[in-house]
Amino acid sequence: MYHIEFRHDLNLLDIKWSKLFTAQEVAAYARECKARFLAEGFKPGYLLRMDMSASSAQPQEAVASFRANLGDFPKARRIAIITGSAITRLQVKREMTQPYLRIFDDATAGLAWLLAPEAVEAEA
Repeated sequence: MYHIEFRHDLNLLDIKWSKLFTAQEVAAYARECKARFLAEGFKPGYLLRMDMSASSAQPQEAVASFRANLGDFPKARRIAIITGSAITRLQVKREMTQPYLRIFDDATAGLAWLLAPEAVEAEA
């Protein structure tokens, strides 16, 4: 249902979702993300790419569970969300209001934006 990869070479937390979550699955996902974040030695200021292209907008119970379980997750420096779905884009914009977040149709474009030297310098 999801794949989590920590790319130390890029300071990138790379996540791919492949289905809809239930509230209980979100809680388990959040526990795994938090535990692995600590175990991998990641710190606030990392890059985050979340590829939601294989899933659609999440059910409201799952959205509420994401808020409850991940509200204290360490802050990223930049977030690239990947989705081609207009409905998922609207949900992301409503729930994730960080000014350092962008939404892309393509995972490669999202990664390029995350790694762009001018973007990193502009935020330093």
